[in-house]
Amino acid sequence: MAATFADIAKSQHILLTTFTKDGRPKPTPIWAAADGDRLLVITEEKSWKVKRIRNSPRVTLAACDLRGRPKSEAIEAIATILDKSHNAAVYSAIGKRYGLLGWTFNLFSKLRGGMQNNVGLELRPAG
Repeated sequence: MAATFADIAKSQHILLTTFTKDGRPKPTPIWAAADGDRLLVITEEKSWKVKRIRNSPRVTLAACDLRGRPKSEAIEAIATILDKSHNAAVYSAIGKRYGLLGWTFNLFSKLRGGMQNNVGLELRPAG
């Protein structure tokens, strides 16, 4: 049975695969929090995944383990880089989704300048 966006959204870790200009896949395990029909992710603004998403919003998502080993088939999705004004809401969603570990992550991320140096990503199913 093929994985759905809803199935993947329930996974503790999600394998986000972005693509280089020449089409090579670059998978990264991430935390993501469901918000309606989308997933929210916080990441460094200068990360390679953000640079690749600026070139092409096409991504794939799959459930995975902590080390990024896939646990489901990948589905096509579209990534959007959110304005920094959304960072607080994205941090809040991550904190709620991952409990004490999420709040601890948020605290240390913010202490390192996360509100200024990070951006939120919105992930939605393609099509």
